[in-house]
Amino acid sequence: MARRRPDRNQSLAQYSRRAGIYDFELSFFEPIRRRAIERLGLRPGDTVIDAGCGTGLSLGPLIAGVGGKGRIVAIEQSPDMIEKARERVREHGWRNVTLINAPVEEAEIGAKVDAALFHFTHDVLREPVAVANVVDRLKVGARVVASGLNCGHLWALPVNLVVLAAALHSVSTLEGIVRPWSHLEEALGRIRVEQMMLGGVYVASGMVGRKR
Repeated sequence: MARRRPDRNQSLAQYSRRAGIYDFELSFFEPIRRRAIERLGLRPGDTVIDAGCGTGLSLGPLIAGVGGKGRIVAIEQSPDMIEKARERVREHGWRNVTLINAPVEEAEIGAKVDAALFHFTHDVLREPVAVANVVDRLKVGARVVASGLNCGHLWALPVNLVVLAAALHSVSTLEGIVRPWSHLEEALGRIRVEQMMLGGVYVASGMVGRKR
């Protein structure tokens, strides 16, 4: 956990263990997911990247935002997690979802898109190359939202302890846990950060400008 870079092998092992119970584990944070997707400001016909899509819990709300003529590009490196996402897509008969089983930094995303979501993807956000691969595929004016755990002020020690306990089995590095959005901020130039759940969770949002 003291290492400065995310460890892909450790992450794959973590999510292999968690795939069967991941949806239950994340149920407590559904209000955060709703808030993050709301901040994307999706419109019918938009194409949106779901970077680190996990089991596909965000796919339904994203499709509700982009409609039948929109498109979701969902990226997930864990074979166990993306198989759950495939099952979800098949169950709902979604035809406008493209699932990519690859690390976000290696994913071939294709045409420019309108929005991107990073929901509870700390390791992805701490890889500048992964952030750049997503941001580079966004149109000027595209909306980007990231959400997840973060440690706050020293006075919030009880909250920070809860955050660290949760992070220990969901991330491979605690590097950047105070400002997980910092690489995204560098890529976009300016972001807005909203603290929730007593400062233990954040929703950061920004827009792609003409100069990046």
